[in-house]
Amino acid sequence: MLNIQTSKRNNAQPLIFLFGPTGVGKTALLEKLFHTTCSIINADSKQIYRYLDIGSAKPEESLLALIPHHLVNIKDPWEPFSVGEFVHLADEAMEQIENSGRIPIVCGGTAYYFKHFYYGLPRSPKSSSEIRELIARKVEKNGNEWAYGELSRIDAQSAQKIHPRDMYRVTRALEVYEATGKPLSAFSVPTTVRNGMNPLIIGLTRPKEELDRRIESRVEQMMKMGLMKEIESLLEMGATGSWPGMQGIGYREYFTLTEENGFSPSALKDLIIRNSKKYAKRQMTFFRSLPNVRWVYPEDLETIETLVEEHLK
Repeated sequence: MLNIQTSKRNNAQPLIFLFGPTGVGKTALLEKLFHTTCSIINADSKQIYRYLDIGSAKPEESLLALIPHHLVNIKDPWEPFSVGEFVHLADEAMEQIENSGRIPIVCGGTAYYFKHFYYGLPRSPKSSSEIRELIARKVEKNGNEWAYGELSRIDAQSAQKIHPRDMYRVTRALEVYEATGKPLSAFSVPTTVRNGMNPLIIGLTRPKEELDRRIESRVEQMMKMGLMKEIESLLEMGATGSWPGMQGIGYREYFTLTEENGFSPSALKDLIIRNSKKYAKRQMTFFRSLPNVRWVYPEDLETIETLVEEHLK
């Protein structure tokens, strides 16, 4: 458990990034080391949503009470949430944490949240209400599959990064193309760090075989905890596969299987495991592209504590 005094170096607020692939052990590490000195800015795109508790592996209420968390349970699952909103709200949370005298930790597994919080947002144009309505009418007329196919045609690079069910991001990319005649991928992300921030960047890693076993165990536990009941409760609220909250792993598999008439609890579990392993691989590829990452085994508490104490001197 950390018990440290913080100071501002060069007038910069101390800041820690803590990330790693799904199932690596981020939440357990927070509870072991950081509960007395830190506040968390959630960087998980599913945990921002209310009612998505089991499938998002949201921290239990006891941990939420022990360590102050920001950006958890802030949206309903039918509401869109953009990376721009994340950056804005995370900036506000940073200020609140600074005023509280605690250390902010941006923690999660949504890689592009970290990237844009660190570097800023692409300088793509804002969409007008007329263009939004035009694209919405086209999608309503032609369907979601057409929309994703159209994106693949005009901007294959963006299509590779956006899930076909993520209609918020699909339509946003179509709006940019309609407004500018250029694909969204043509608008580059800044390469200069925002606000002069200098975070300690800790990446958690495990051998692939060990991580695979943990993912399998975690999904098994989700099923035992009542993932199906959670999904059924969301369906009673009117959930569809187009809801932004239903597009994350742990939820979208249900809609995939029912559309293919292949649903069963065992099929759901197997598909979540398979997709989670693929996602973990993509996460690691993205995280390794970030600079100055200190890669650490999650149980190596001594090394992690030393890194944090040196960063805060």
